[in-house]
Amino acid sequence: MRPILELLKKRGPANWSLSPQDSVFDALQTLANHNVGALMVLENGRLVGVFSERDYTRKIALAGKSSKDTKVQDIMTGNVISVSPQVRTRDCLALMSQKGIRHLPVVDGDTVLGMISIRDIMNDIIADHELTISQLEHYISS
Repeated sequence: MRPILELLKKRGPANWSLSPQDSVFDALQTLANHNVGALMVLENGRLVGVFSERDYTRKIALAGKSSKDTKVQDIMTGNVISVSPQVRTRDCLALMSQKGIRHLPVVDGDTVLGMISIRDIMNDIIADHELTISQLEHYISS
């Protein structure tokens, strides 16, 4: 398995983020506009949280609060689990499974490089397996 930085580079520069001061409504619009399930929350370029659909459903919708009157900082996940760019994809998948999370920011010191989803990792694993199968089929038929 490759380092997660390679997966980030392969996927492209999709680093959408929010400010802690943004409204939850604006955050939901950003999620919808980019067709993603979570966004990094950055303050002065530093990762301070993650906002996800799960945060919205559990802390706004089910609590009967207003998304227009609530700030992202009030419901975001603040204790962020992140990885360095050298961590391998398989280890990221294991960490996500162990912690029950679907999105994982990648940071190098204080520099935020991006965020991967469990879908990104699964697609990469499937592509890797398909390549291996193709190579084995070619080897067998040669």
